[in-house]
Amino acid sequence: MLTIFLRMQQQASFHKVNEELESLTGIRQCFKGEEEWLQFRSALDSGEEVKTERDRAEFGDFQTPPALAEKITKLVSRNGSLPGILVEPTCGKGHFIIAAIRTFPCIREVHGLDIHQPYLWQTKFSLIDLYLGQPDLNKPAIYLHHGNVFDFNFETLVLNDQQPLLIIGNPPWVTNAMLGSMASSNLPEKSNFKQQDGIAAVTGKGNFDIAENITLMLLKAFHGFSGQMTLLVKNSVIRNILLEQYRLRFSIGEMRQYQINSLKEFEVKAEASLFSCKLNSEADFTCTQRSFYRPEETGLAFGWVEEKFVSNTDSYIQHRYIEGKSPLEWRQGLKHDCSLVMELEKTGQDYRNALQQTIRLEDELVFGLLKSSDLQQDLVDSVRKFTIVTQHRPGADTDFIRQYPATWDYLQQHRQLFLNRRSSIYKNKPAFSIFGIGDYSFKPYKVAISGLYKSFRFALVLPQNGKPLMLDDTCYMLGFDEPDYAVYTWVLLNSAVAKDFLASITFSDAKRTFTKEALMRIDLQALAKHLPEMQLQEEIEKLNNRYGQSITVQRWAAYCRWLATGS
Repeated sequence: MLTIFLRMQQQASFHKVNEELESLTGIRQCFKGEEEWLQFRSALDSGEEVKTERDRAEFGDFQTPPALAEKITKLVSRNGSLPGILVEPTCGKGHFIIAAIRTFPCIREVHGLDIHQPYLWQTKFSLIDLYLGQPDLNKPAIYLHHGNVFDFNFETLVLNDQQPLLIIGNPPWVTNAMLGSMASSNLPEKSNFKQQDGIAAVTGKGNFDIAENITLMLLKAFHGFSGQMTLLVKNSVIRNILLEQYRLRFSIGEMRQYQINSLKEFEVKAEASLFSCKLNSEADFTCTQRSFYRPEETGLAFGWVEEKFVSNTDSYIQHRYIEGKSPLEWRQGLKHDCSLVMELEKTGQDYRNALQQTIRLEDELVFGLLKSSDLQQDLVDSVRKFTIVTQHRPGADTDFIRQYPATWDYLQQHRQLFLNRRSSIYKNKPAFSIFGIGDYSFKPYKVAISGLYKSFRFALVLPQNGKPLMLDDTCYMLGFDEPDYAVYTWVLLNSAVAKDFLASITFSDAKRTFTKEALMRIDLQALAKHLPEMQLQEEIEKLNNRYGQSITVQRWAAYCRWLATGS
């Protein structure tokens, strides 16, 4: 039907065709000029198909299936929304526009934007097809804009602020770092919009989701309009929007996160949800979690409690007496970005690397290495992997390794692999540099946790053959010179109260459940005040009986003073 209609218009001028299409569909200026109309006619004559697919990776392009778009607009309508104006900032093939027109007969004006011209053609075709089949359907004024969302000034739309607004869509599920690595054109102007400084931006905290940037742009432009915003984004984006909301204080409220099954809906493994908020509202700072498939069931709330960001507001309020600053500094494990050479397994007196090379090295610079998977037990005193420790602190001279000829020759043989490391933290640093290393790394006793695993388990790490064990950069640790202080800390952190508090400030679907920032919020001194000495005694006895240790509670009072005074 669509092809027949367009062929009937072949001899008409583009002005006439535009008039016909506007009358039929509401699309304003379907063809932007004579040249565009002639190109289209030529494609029709040749039978050439308009290609609409593009690289999903480059654009973070996960087109919303029509059935899902329909369900989302119906959910929006159940929440009481009666929009007069629709804005779709990354409209793709127009599935949300079609669904919204079907769901909301009150829409008077539609604005859709996309960077990919073939997608806009697909949207136009779908609209023509829709109205050919349902000519009595509501026909809002439809404006389809071709351009990069990051260059588009939404304030030029000159929307009627008396008409309720609905912003709806599915922005790209990709980070600026990923797009930058592919030299993509679909990037915002380079800026440190999160205001990260120094090493934080270099090592990854300056990375952000494209959808996060788009959402903040939209809120900046429209938070003062009456209406609603509903976007499909990753869960991490929603958290970051809540984090920024405390600083920016947009006029938004009634924030909700409707969890979706992205594997089912998009055939992609990602933690994603529908983020919904009321515009032109008293500024709110918490968001309620719900299931998209059971939206009537209210779940946990996360966001800001006073000046603290938490994952469960009710549980946090119950356990916030532990909130504070750890008197001991949590550290991340060592980072080398050269696992082919630096991570070794022992075979007799020799070592074997990931290149399947067998080498013999001096023992002085080789240390046992623990990874996240090694910390899923109470006590660790042996390893399956080893690593070469080339520095005692970041930036230290590495020429001293020459006094260990076998190790120096081995590193020199693979010098190019070290030079190929992409992270800028190694730029202009000594050869074979590592990071996440310091005096704390060489403490014989450690309490450690994996940043990647979801279990709230802290491991007690003991030396092996008199040498301290190292941890990789997926792990976080506290270092101790004395075993009893390490054990006391281990007992405190594995207590039910500590786990409940950590659960109330961490997100299980985050890339790293545990971070240094979260761990530093545990006030060990406050924990110690609330730990019954009998419970401490019981936990130490269990440890001693199970692992043959000989720790006592005799130094508990001294430990508590140490936490309070640092001496």
